[in-house]
Amino acid sequence: MDIRDMLNLVKSGEMEIQEAEQLLKDLPYEDLGYAKLDHHRALRSGFGETVFCQGKPDPYLVEIYRKFYERDGEVLGTRASEEQFELVKSVVPEVQYDPISRILKVERTEKDRKGCVAVCTGGTADIPVAEEAAQTAEYFGCHVDRIYDVGVAGIHRLLSQRDRIRNASCIIAVAGMEGALGTVIAGLADCPVIAVPTSVGYGASFHGLSALLTMLNSCANGISVVNIDNGYGAGYLATQINRLAVK
Repeated sequence: MDIRDMLNLVKSGEMEIQEAEQLLKDLPYEDLGYAKLDHHRALRSGFGETVFCQGKPDPYLVEIYRKFYERDGEVLGTRASEEQFELVKSVVPEVQYDPISRILKVERTEKDRKGCVAVCTGGTADIPVAEEAAQTAEYFGCHVDRIYDVGVAGIHRLLSQRDRIRNASCIIAVAGMEGALGTVIAGLADCPVIAVPTSVGYGASFHGLSALLTMLNSCANGISVVNIDNGYGAGYLATQINRLAVK
């Protein structure tokens, strides 16, 4: 539960002080021994803790999801597998899984998504990383406009979407191969561009290193670059930029 909501419930008499006191005992974090759940993060940064699922032992992952869900009513996880989805679902039946983005989440349905984050990809093979970014931004309250398969190999596809690109508060450009998409978009738009290199490409792309270096050496202004395949990081940063634009 958000601490502001809890304080309002106490103020209105809908929650007893003793119940609020019990919830506050787990602030700033809840110690499970193998994990320290940061319930205070939303209060500090505006967004709650996200679970990185890959590599977590099954019992730990299940308990982490259960704890977050019971306390907050929602939880976002990244890089999850089908097997992890089935395990978490046995404890949290409401959990949903997207095999493309590998997002594993329980999300409140009444969210008001504001602003506009445009998520663009060079090709269809970049969509898994783009969807991780897009669904992260949506989870944290952004309206997302998906503009997929508009790479520079057929630049007319991108140019035909200029109105949508210019409508965004922030643009995420996801591309592998040589990674030129971010530079081109930054030359068309007047808002910040977050470039995401992907590990898509042939041998000399070095699993995304080629795209990463292109994006870091962009001649266009207004570009920030996240790590290879880091859709979540791009979605989070775009959310922060979009939140400022909305304010």
